[in-house]
Amino acid sequence: MANKEALRELQNRLAERMKAVRTEKPGLSWLAVDCAGQGLLFPLQQAGEIFESQGLLPVPHARPWLMGVANLRGGLYTVVDLGAFLGLRAARQGAAPDHQRLVAFNAALGLNCAMLVDRLEGLRHAVDLQREPDDGGARPAFAGSRWKDATGRVWQEIALAELASNGMFLEIAG
Repeated sequence: MANKEALRELQNRLAERMKAVRTEKPGLSWLAVDCAGQGLLFPLQQAGEIFESQGLLPVPHARPWLMGVANLRGGLYTVVDLGAFLGLRAARQGAAPDHQRLVAFNAALGLNCAMLVDRLEGLRHAVDLQREPDDGGARPAFAGSRWKDATGRVWQEIALAELASNGMFLEIAG
């Protein structure tokens, strides 16, 4: 009998939550990562799976920020050291440290690519952040808004769809 009541309560809570989700306005949410000390935000609908940074094979005659290729769930992915591509640090040689992760582009973007990031920082939501005023400086098209969290850390939004079509990002030959 207790199981029936617990199941009924669970069903009621789920029904209430589903009703609330239907009436909520969709908000901006991102996967937050750290690259060379810089906080970056990837839109959740543009980011794909997250993988450990193992099994990278180098690609000769490629740009220094191109770490190599990796077999991720049976697909061949180009791996970009995002910190090096953005000029936040010098390009690394050899295998990536164990703590680093690969964040794949969402398959809908049509690019078998994963970005090497230093750390995953969890999820961030626009309701928890404050948009920074635009400083008017020149930025690439893939660099969206800058946001500040409650601790004062600034986060740079990176539009992965724009990055996937950026000529410099696609030009991998060194």
